[in-house]
Amino acid sequence: MTHPKIQLTIDCADPERLAAFWAAALRYQVEPPPAPFATWRAYWLDQGVSEEELGSGDCSDSVVDPNGVGPRIWFQQVPEPKAVKNRLHLDLGVGGGRGVPFATRKERVLAEVERLETAGASQLRVQDSEDSNSFSVLMQDPEGNEFCVH
Repeated sequence: MTHPKIQLTIDCADPERLAAFWAAALRYQVEPPPAPFATWRAYWLDQGVSEEELGSGDCSDSVVDPNGVGPRIWFQQVPEPKAVKNRLHLDLGVGGGRGVPFATRKERVLAEVERLETAGASQLRVQDSEDSNSFSVLMQDPEGNEFCVH
């Protein structure tokens, strides 16, 4: 028996914006359209999806791991805005784990936080406890979805 292939789906207002952000955040790439199509819009129009249903933009609304290891992430446009805290969030482990000295982990996390802020994220809260050997930063993507960097 084979394992199911996992795709994460994230509801949002602006799929292309979030796809671009998360491609940068995860070092993924915006998923290219299937050959021979130059754009996802051209592909979906060929599949019979109407212009009205597609809305504006080029429909670049998913990201993939260029190494083929991580899951595909699809950003699904929904009409309602985000209303409450996420029930599921992503953790970005960049510090190297507890086997790495606390100061080194903290430095790595802060460097990643700075990179993500440049890409459009914002900080919510820093958890800094050298006593418990723990450092992480709670952040939000451009639409307010929470994620942690540790």
